[in-house]
Amino acid sequence: MDRRGDYSGYIDPIFSCLKFLPMVLTRLVLIMTALIFTWVPVRAEDLYDREPINYLTATPDDPISRLQDNIDNGKVKLQYEPEQGYLKSVLEALEVPVSSQGLVFSKTSLQQRFISAFTPRAVYFNDDTYIGWVQHGTVLEISTVDPHLGGVFYTLPQEEVEQPRFKRQTHECLQCHATHNTRDVPGHLVRSVFATRQGRVNFGMGTHRLDDQTPFQNRWGGWYVTGQHGALEHLGNNFVTAANESDDEFNRAGGSNITDLSTFFNVERYLTPHSDLVALLVLEHQTQMHNILTQSHYYGQFALRDEEIIKTMVDQLNASNKETQEVYVRTESIQRRIDNAAERIVQSLLFVKAIEFENPVSGTSSFTAEFNQRGPVDSQGRSLRTLDLEKRLFKYPCSFLIYSSAFDSLPAPVLESVYRQLWEVLTNQNQSEEFAHLDSETRQAILNILLETKNGLPPYWREAVEKPSELADEE
Repeated sequence: MDRRGDYSGYIDPIFSCLKFLPMVLTRLVLIMTALIFTWVPVRAEDLYDREPINYLTATPDDPISRLQDNIDNGKVKLQYEPEQGYLKSVLEALEVPVSSQGLVFSKTSLQQRFISAFTPRAVYFNDDTYIGWVQHGTVLEISTVDPHLGGVFYTLPQEEVEQPRFKRQTHECLQCHATHNTRDVPGHLVRSVFATRQGRVNFGMGTHRLDDQTPFQNRWGGWYVTGQHGALEHLGNNFVTAANESDDEFNRAGGSNITDLSTFFNVERYLTPHSDLVALLVLEHQTQMHNILTQSHYYGQFALRDEEIIKTMVDQLNASNKETQEVYVRTESIQRRIDNAAERIVQSLLFVKAIEFENPVSGTSSFTAEFNQRGPVDSQGRSLRTLDLEKRLFKYPCSFLIYSSAFDSLPAPVLESVYRQLWEVLTNQNQSEEFAHLDSETRQAILNILLETKNGLPPYWREAVEKPSELADEE
C-alpha cells in the first residue's frame, strides 16, 4: 500500500506554505517539520478516527441505519422464523438476493465456535451490504457501506422481539476490518485460508486476501464452491489433514468442478444448496472496490483539510500585511495527492492487473442470470453488469460500482480527477501499458454505456457522441 498518506496530512500544508511565510516563520516551520519526521507512522486506527472522518463518533448513514429508522417508525416489520431467525426478512428488506449465497467453513468469523465443514457460515450480498448467518448463531453479522465512513458493522440478535434493533459494532470488528488487508480503512475482507473439517485455520500454510488479481489457484480455501471451471484448480471444497501440511501438498484437484454439496453437509438447512462460483468472484471484486473507494475518499478528505490549513495561514499572513496580498492557488502537492487517490480508483474500476481465466467458468445457481438483468442498460442492451466468464469476469471491464453512492460521494476534486483520468483511457489518449488489456473497441463500448447510463458525467464527455471518429484509435 502507498504509505505517503500517513505523513502527508501533516507535512504537505507546512511545505506548501513556505512560499507564503516570512523568514522567521519559515524557520519555525522547518523546526516543526523536523520534529514530525521523528514521529512513528500513523496507525490505521488513527487514520479512520482523525478529522475530518471521526469514524467512531460519526452517525452512519447506510442501508442498515435507514432500515432501522423504518423499523422504528413502523414502515418495516421484520419477521422471525425458528430456523433462520430474521435472515429471510432482512434479505428481503434490503433486496439482497438469495442466489448470492456463499458458504465458508473456516473459523474466521465473530461466531466461530458454531462454524465447521458441517455447519458452514452463509454469506449473502448486494451492491453495498453483506449479511452473515450461522447455524445456531446468536446474531446476524452485517457489514455495509457508508459513502463517507466506509465499512460499518452491525449485529442483529437472533431472538424474537417486538422491535428488533441492529447494534453497531466498532472495535471488535475493526481488529480485522481496518488493517492492511482492508487498505487501512474500515472495510470488507474475503480471505482464502487452509482449514480443517473442524474449521480451524492453519496459518502456517499462509493466507490470501482475495481480489481481482488473486490467481485462481489461491482462491477459496476454507470455502465451499459450486461451479464448473475446466482444468482450473482452486483451494475450495478441501480440508487440511496431517498429510497435506504445506501448500504444495494440498490437493487442489480434489475440490474442482463440484456442483453438489450434499455429500459434505446437510444443505437443506440453508436457503439454497449453492455456494456459487460466479457470486464469489463478484463478491471478491466489489469488496476490494469498496475499500479502494473508501481509502481514496479518506485521502481526498485529508488533502482538502490540509488545503484549508494552508488557506487559513495565507489569510492570516494577508491580515498582518496589508501591503502584500497573497492569492492562494492549489499547490502541486495537494493536487498530486488528489490525483493519486483518483488513480487508484481508475485502476480498480478498469480491472488493471486482474487475472484472465484460462478456461471458461460457470456457477450453479440463478445468480448469473439475475445479476446480468439488474442493469442499467444502454440503447443496445449493453450493461456494465454483463458477465463474460470466458476469459474474464465482465464483458465490459468497468466496475458497476461506478453507479454507487460511494463513488458519487467522493470529494469533488477527487471525482473530477477520476472522470478526467477515466476519460483519457476510454478515448485512447492514455495508452499506457497498465491499460493494454482494453482494446479500442472495448474502450469505446464502455464509454458509450456510461454516456447513456451514468448520471453526473462532466460535459466534455459528450464530445464522444459528437466526434466519435476523432476519439477512436487507428488499429
